Amino acid sequence: MGQATGDAMGRAVGPAAVRRAAQRPARGTLRFALFAECLLTGVWMVLAALPVITVLPAFAAGCAHLRRHLDGERSTWRDFLTGLREATRSGWRFSLLWWVALALLAFDLRVARTGALPGGPALIAVSVAGLLAVLVLGLRTATVRRPGTAWPAAARTAARQGLAADVGGSLLLIGGLAVLAVAAWQMLPLIAPAAGALAGCAVAVERRARA
Repeated sequence: MGQATGDAMGRAVGPAAVRRAAQRPARGTLRFALFAECLLTGVWMVLAALPVITVLPAFAAGCAHLRRHLDGERSTWRDFLTGLREATRSGWRFSLLWWVALALLAFDLRVARTGALPGGPALIAVSVAGLLAVLVLGLRTATVRRPGTAWPAAARTAARQGLAADVGGSLLLIGGLAVLAVAAWQMLPLIAPAAGALAGCAVAVERRARA
């Protein structure tokens, strides 16, 4: 009876183990494909962001491209360009305001660091916090925005998700920005793969916030 029980257990466990072993390479292949897609998307995003004013539209198009890839939909560079044109046409004003806000906060930080104003350390802390908040808000706005959606409406959604309900996701994006800055400082060409990884991180954070 013991032999029969052992054979039955072997037959029951054997197929499950075979299925798990067969799934591992497939899972690894999917992960590598996603990683490669992030790197390629980073190159597209960096090229699209060269005019500077198109940074947020390029990030929005890159996130949309990765979402389509994850959902198994068609996702080519032509689709990326179509999304980029739509996001730039509708979002250049929002992108300009975002850059103006960053410039003002950077100027405040520079003035605070000179020590010319009273309460310098407090002003530095406020300026740094403001810079990080505006950076994350811009990235989360570009991530949650869908074609046809107004950028201000997407910004309100991003503010609710990022600055109130999902602080952890915003901290993850800040970490991604830090990696991007270090990569650009060490070797400028590394900014492309780092930007793609940041877009992948932003898509993951958005899906995590909606879960």
